[in-house]
Amino acid sequence: MSRRAEQNTGTREVREAHRFDEQQLLDYLGSQIEGFRGPLSVSQFKGGQSNPTYKLTAASGQYVLRRKPPGKLLKSAHAVDREFRAISALYAAGFPVPRPLLLCEDDAVIGTTFFVMEFVEGRIFWDLDLPGLEVDERAAIYDNVNETIARLHNIDYAAIGLEDYGKPGNYFSRQISRWSGQYRASETGVVRAMDALIEWLPENIPEDESASIVHGDYRLDNMIVHPTEPRVIAVLDWELSTIGHPLADFTYHLMTWQMPKIGIGSVGLADKDLKKLGIPDEDAYLRRYCRRTGRDDGIPDRNFYSAFNFFRLAAILQGIAGRVRDGTAASAHAAEAVKAVEPLADMGWRYAKKE
Repeated sequence: MSRRAEQNTGTREVREAHRFDEQQLLDYLGSQIEGFRGPLSVSQFKGGQSNPTYKLTAASGQYVLRRKPPGKLLKSAHAVDREFRAISALYAAGFPVPRPLLLCEDDAVIGTTFFVMEFVEGRIFWDLDLPGLEVDERAAIYDNVNETIARLHNIDYAAIGLEDYGKPGNYFSRQISRWSGQYRASETGVVRAMDALIEWLPENIPEDESASIVHGDYRLDNMIVHPTEPRVIAVLDWELSTIGHPLADFTYHLMTWQMPKIGIGSVGLADKDLKKLGIPDEDAYLRRYCRRTGRDDGIPDRNFYSAFNFFRLAAILQGIAGRVRDGTAASAHAAEAVKAVEPLADMGWRYAKKE
């Protein structure tokens, strides 16, 4: 098992800063979820740096609870209520997400807003080269991951009740403004490439105004794969989802192929022998997505999208740096992720300067 997999796999005792009254939670869930009954055991998933995530083991089954972290929070961050809304709509539409059970916005229960969903049994792959699998299974899993994001972007979001989930149009202007603001709010030092991207990106936005549901953090370790079959059975972590540009979402996912090892949270495929592994290369993977979403002309402004996504990820990790500073980071190894901010920004700026 790799260091990254070891740090993120499974659960641990609930961290001191994220504890709550478990009896009070048991009483509440017993009154709100049909059939829910104790005794209740609570542990905390090792991963999940933004919103603390817990495994609930009860006599009636296994569940997952996600909550806003306690303490001082950035405005618009940690929107677990939005996450619950997205999962609810997508589950009803037959898209692979966990079954949502309950949203609680009463801080009196455990201190912050939270939601509960069913626990999904399956495989989570923290190592993108899928060690231990046969070549054919690796190929099939990556193809299904591609098919799943294409399926997401092909959903008519208005038809499933998400017409007001975000503002179609001007997506990049709003996103650049949002992440620039959050970056500045949590800034802990000068990163010249981030300063350059904050200036360059608004001046180079493509004219394409496509809109779809976007996940916002679509990567292999944010999904559960069937225990024995090469297919995605649940996409997790919808905190950053909105109505946005599908190519922003897909090219963020493409960073899997572009990134070498940078810190602990961003291990990529750039230094892997993809042919030997059975994993499609970046261009082949992109062509499959374009075929499945009807984009006959491919992705003309690919360098802009890549620059934007490296900027955005650097801003997200800088937000973790701010939470480390303020003492509200959810993951014990969050401080290490901060080291990736500058190299990510540098990569984004290299894409911005490409012709």
